[in-house]
Order: sequence, then structure tokens, then C-alpha cells
Amino acid sequence: MKIVLDAAQLVSQIQAWGQELAFSQIGVAGVDLSAAEPGLRAWLSAGCHGDMAYMAAHGMKRARPAELVPGTLSVITARMDYLPRDTREGWQALELARLDRPGEAVVSVYARGRDYHKVLRNRLQTLADRIQVAVGPVGHRVFTDSAPVLEAELAQRSGQGWRGKHTLLLHREAGSMFFLGEIYVDLALPPTEAVSEHCGACTACIAVCPTQAITAPQRLDARRCISYLTIEHAGAIPLELRPLMGNRIYGCDDCQLVCPWNKFARLSPLPDFDAREGLRGSTLVELFAWSEAEFLRHTEGSPIRRIGHERWLRNLAVALGNALRSEFDETLLNALHARAEHPSELVREHVTWALTQARPPHRSP
Repeated sequence: MKIVLDAAQLVSQIQAWGQELAFSQIGVAGVDLSAAEPGLRAWLSAGCHGDMAYMAAHGMKRARPAELVPGTLSVITARMDYLPRDTREGWQALELARLDRPGEAVVSVYARGRDYHKVLRNRLQTLADRIQVAVGPVGHRVFTDSAPVLEAELAQRSGQGWRGKHTLLLHREAGSMFFLGEIYVDLALPPTEAVSEHCGACTACIAVCPTQAITAPQRLDARRCISYLTIEHAGAIPLELRPLMGNRIYGCDDCQLVCPWNKFARLSPLPDFDAREGLRGSTLVELFAWSEAEFLRHTEGSPIRRIGHERWLRNLAVALGNALRSEFDETLLNALHARAEHPSELVREHVTWALTQARPPHRSP
């Protein structure tokens, strides 16, 4: 049965449905993103996208929703909190403490549970289906970090938050620990109001970045970012950046962990983002020992699986080398030696580098 609503009432109804689907907030943005094009063009021209050639290939289509999906008149934006349900008070300090335990493998908080692409995409499609049941057929397309979409720009314009100096979106009542998704629709909907920024003079995120990838407020050089290096980058990790990666093996949360606004980060109501066994608190040695079959089993339905076993071992080898530099440990050394003849040249090279980081054990005279 179709519902007869004006555009503003429809937005309110969509927001209510969004809450039922565990979205934290629903907004609406227009499709004119021309003001964002100069910044995008300059970022691409500087090569800050690194190996992510698809970003350059799509060019300005990212800033032109109606070119990406012809007929698009509005973009419905969605935000979903992802802190695991068992997250304790003071979680930021607890996560930072993991970085001081060189033998522990640190996986970014968002990647410890189910692949967010699947969770958001399914729920966004359900939301789109509800809209169609209410108003009739709607031309639409659902996105979750899966196409040339200026997610943060659209989210900011639709009131989901403001761009922090680390380039991530920030919300006064939810920090930055959330995912974003969009539905491009051929409906003319009134945009929701944008919010003002509240970073002030704080530069904690810039100062803490291990590789100084945040080159200026709201400007990130992906080529130096640990998240990019451990996930998107397919080849050898630059030698000068390896020691700066510490024990981070998939992603990096440092800029979020020091952000004052994340004391307001909210827990997800969904079990999907609860940490899986092996992806929180495991040692580097344990994870480095996973065969490819074990890797695939442990990461089934996880965002980690897409980097593959080879890059997984590459990342762990770097972390093991950094741990060895911190403190000589035969267990770490033995783990590396076990992979020294790995079939992959990429893995072998990083293992060789890691072995050179070992400090000889101190012997008393």
C-alpha cells in the first residue's frame, strides 16, 4: 500500500526506518558537489592516492553523482556505529596500550568482526525496498565504500558530521567510530542541514600519526598511511616506513584513538561487529603460523580476507621485525625462519628484512 507523503515527510519516514535497521543517522544530500572537485583534482594530481589507480581512472565522476548513476537527484546518506558490544569504558587507552606490546598483533577495531560492506549494503537495500513499497518504483543504487563515491563529502553535506583534521567524519555525539553508506535515488528530497566543525585548535590526530601521513588539516597522503600500506598497497612496503608500522598488521586507529570526540563513540547494537577469535589479542607468532587454509577459514566473511594470505604474511613479517628490534626473542626469530623459504618473493623479502632487525642477545661478561 502506497503512502502519500510530501518530500519532507518522506525524509522523516526514511529516518525512522533507518533507526529500525540499526543506522545511527540518516541524512539527505544534493548532487552538486562541484565545490569539492578542485580539492579532489589536486589530491589526485599529487599522487596521494598511491596504488589506488581506480581513483584516478574514475576522475571527477566521484564528485558527480548524476554521472555515476544517471537520473540521480538526491543522495540518502547513512551512518552506522561499529564499536563492539563488549567495548569497555576507557577503550581508547586500552587500544593504545596494545601498541606498547610489540608481540601482540593489532588489527583495526572496525575489521575485527563481519565485513561491514555486507552488513551495510544489505540494510541499505532493505531501506531502499521499504521506500519503494511506500512510494512506488524508485530508481536507485546502494553504495558502501564500493564505487567512486565521495562518501565523507556527501555525509558532511547531509549533517552526519564534519571533516576532522584526519579527514574522517566526526560527530559530536558519536566521535568517528562509524561506517558510512549511501543510496543514490531519482527522488528530489530536501537536503538535511549540515553541522559546523568542532575541532578547534586540536591537532592530536596530526601529531600522533606514526608515519606523518596527515600532511595538513584535512589532507592525507595515502602513500604514507598505515591503513593504506597494510590493506590497499599490493607490493613491498617502503623500507623507511616499516619501522614506523610497529605491530599494526591490518589498518591503523591511532588518529581516532587520540581524538577527544571519540570518548562519545557509541557501541553497535549488532553482533556483526563483535571481535572474532584470533583478531583481538593474538600474538604475531600465532597469526604468522596460519596456513592459507587457516587464514581463509578465520577470515571468512571478514574484510581482512580480501588482502589475501600473501599480504597478511607480509604485514606480519614487518611487525615481527619491529618486535625483534624492540627485544630479542627466539620465538619470533624461529617464526620468521619458518617462512624464510616461502614461495612468495614478496613474503621472503619482508622476512629477510625482519631477520636483519634482530638484536643479538645480551651476554654477561
